[in-house]
Amino acid sequence: MKSQRVTAIGVFHDHHSAQQAVNELRRAGFREDQIGVAGRDGETVTGAHETQAKGSHAAAGAATGVAAGAGVGALWGIGILAGLVPGIGPAIAGGTLGVLLSSAAAGAAAAGLAGALIGLGLPEEEAKYYEGEFQSGRIIVSVKADGRYDEALATLRRSGGYDYSSRSERSASATTSKASTSSSTSSAAQCATGASSSTHAKSSTPGDKVVQAREEQLHVSKQRAEAGEVQVRKEVHTEQRTVQVPVKKEEIVIERHPVSGRPASASDMKEGEEMRIPVSEEQVHIEKRPVVTEEVSIGKREVQETRPVTGTVRKEQIKVEKKGDVDVKERRT
Repeated sequence: MKSQRVTAIGVFHDHHSAQQAVNELRRAGFREDQIGVAGRDGETVTGAHETQAKGSHAAAGAATGVAAGAGVGALWGIGILAGLVPGIGPAIAGGTLGVLLSSAAAGAAAAGLAGALIGLGLPEEEAKYYEGEFQSGRIIVSVKADGRYDEALATLRRSGGYDYSSRSERSASATTSKASTSSSTSSAAQCATGASSSTHAKSSTPGDKVVQAREEQLHVSKQRAEAGEVQVRKEVHTEQRTVQVPVKKEEIVIERHPVSGRPASASDMKEGEEMRIPVSEEQVHIEKRPVVTEEVSIGKREVQETRPVTGTVRKEQIKVEKKGDVDVKERRT
């Protein structure tokens, strides 16, 4: 999403960086009436259009400077006026900032640079911050971006400019630089103290050369990958089973008993006389019913194991070779 800001601001430490930023902006297609420059008049501006900017003559001088500077190869390329800018004092100004700072009708002169920047749409807090940088000797470059804010801000930063939003990064960089300087000073003092207390300790001289030996190390990272899968399914097998089932059945028992001397009945003897006796038995019926014989629980658990990882690395070693009659003394620290 593009920024909704209208005016991009860059703060520069010197005229050269600011001039480079103006040149880059013009090459990017920003018009001269979109670019503004303001700075303390700390050095001569070659090719600037000088104006004794007092009273109502300042506005005319600024307008003349902007018009005359367009395309005629002035130092800034946008028409510069130098002199007593109302509300500012001795300063240089050009482009939109030159017009605003020099025009009493714009209402910016009484408030100084902050009023001019507020007139360009900047919040009051940011405008006051830039005025403070301006009073400290910095050069302010403004760009009315007209929908190209991000591009204008990137161009200013590439040329070495910073702004209100990046002031914390600049402060951190300055703090780091100071800490580094302090640390170097402290280290130098410690080295000097050590040299005076021990005859064996020697500080490095500016002519010493240092050769570094490097080696490659293995850095292992892990990521999950599918190693395989387990399928669980059921199969139906058929087998023959024999079950011993006790059954009951009836059988005929015939017993013969000899009889002698007992008279027979008076009825006549009949041929073909017979007797029917029914005989029963138990029959076996087979019925199949499914029953549960086993349960299988399925789950996953994470286990840890150690695997060897092998890689080829290179290592530098320092070899000292002597030619001629040279004494070499090695000292390891």
